[in-house]
Amino acid sequence: MTGDMIGTTNDGAGWVDVARRHMMRTYPDTDVVFVSGHGSWLVDADGNEWLDLLSGIAVTGLGHAHPAVTAAVCDQVERLVHTSNLFLTTPALALAERLADLAGWADGRAFFAQCGATANEAAIKLARRHGKQQHPDKVRVVTLEGSFHGRTLATLEATGQSSKHAPFAPLAGFVDTVPHDDPAALATAVGPDTCAVLLEIVQGEGGVRPLRPEMLAAARAACDAHGALLIADEVQTGVGRTGTWFAFQQTDVVPDVVTLAKALGNGLPIGACLAHGAAADALHPGDHATTFGGNPVTAAAALAVLDVIAEQGVLDQVVTRSAQLRMGLADIGARTGAVREVRGVGLLLGVALEGVAAADVAASCRSERLIVNAVGPDVIRLAPPLTLSAEEADLALGVIERAIDHAATHARRTEPV
Repeated sequence: MTGDMIGTTNDGAGWVDVARRHMMRTYPDTDVVFVSGHGSWLVDADGNEWLDLLSGIAVTGLGHAHPAVTAAVCDQVERLVHTSNLFLTTPALALAERLADLAGWADGRAFFAQCGATANEAAIKLARRHGKQQHPDKVRVVTLEGSFHGRTLATLEATGQSSKHAPFAPLAGFVDTVPHDDPAALATAVGPDTCAVLLEIVQGEGGVRPLRPEMLAAARAACDAHGALLIADEVQTGVGRTGTWFAFQQTDVVPDVVTLAKALGNGLPIGACLAHGAAADALHPGDHATTFGGNPVTAAAALAVLDVIAEQGVLDQVVTRSAQLRMGLADIGARTGAVREVRGVGLLLGVALEGVAAADVAASCRSERLIVNAVGPDVIRLAPPLTLSAEEADLALGVIERAIDHAATHARRTEPV
């Protein structure tokens, strides 16, 4: 029966029906089913092409079906797929060494996970272990309002969005959340029982908000004063998205721990918790583990991603394309009056809108098969492939301008008389 169903379900509508009958309803309902991709483009089950300015939420940094990643995965699958972490494999070892080098941490050590949430979960456990070595009650974590760190129970509590907490309350109560732009509040929140401050250099789900240098400096100073670890969640910003390997490398602050995922495997499930200094030695055998972490296939994919970025000038391309998009969005704002601000770093951009709803703009873009998303009532997020071409960027800007005009017209029609 299952074989018959799959064999006869060959269009978008049929697959949507399967989803509505058999997939848990943890994501918004959609009528789009993708079957393939190439570069900055996705192809749906009905053969339509979509320009992807979201990259699977900052994941496919090299675009879809990148040949170097495909070749690395195919080669590794033919050699070795899994051993468990009772043994070592060369792709994971090479990746750990490479990440430490890119971070500039000669003593860096990595723990490999499957995604951003599990990388952050490892970082929180690492910080607690480090804290408890100082005294038993040093287990609290300070995070920022608007942050997003994952959906496991620990990372959910660390996420500074109360609406996401409510369905699963009560939580454990070990997190203290402060405003994202109040250095004094952050300094006050960190005390003798704090084991870590966990923050994003640029808040992604919180509206693409870069942290002010004063917040980063306050976090570093507070951690140093109280023997806590500064953890930078670079799940969205890492692996070149901001124009450097890590977003913290564009600041004056160096964290003790950095977490990565999303773009690291260009779509394959891999995350990393990278630490240096005392933090690198905090976890001991038996403290933490995962069956699939450091899987040879996903590690091989990650190595291919890093090779392409390094060898093909991708970081410079991020800077160039970011400037093009910023200039184009500023021009749209000048013509329409509907763009209040363009914020973010590199190719993680937030377009703050004036007088139009972000959801309406995103929906109008979707009607022209351009993928962006709303990360607030008035902010749309752009996180295109780092390999986006100038022509593709111009095409996207044209769609965005039409979408803003359409949303503005809709807003005027629905205004109360």
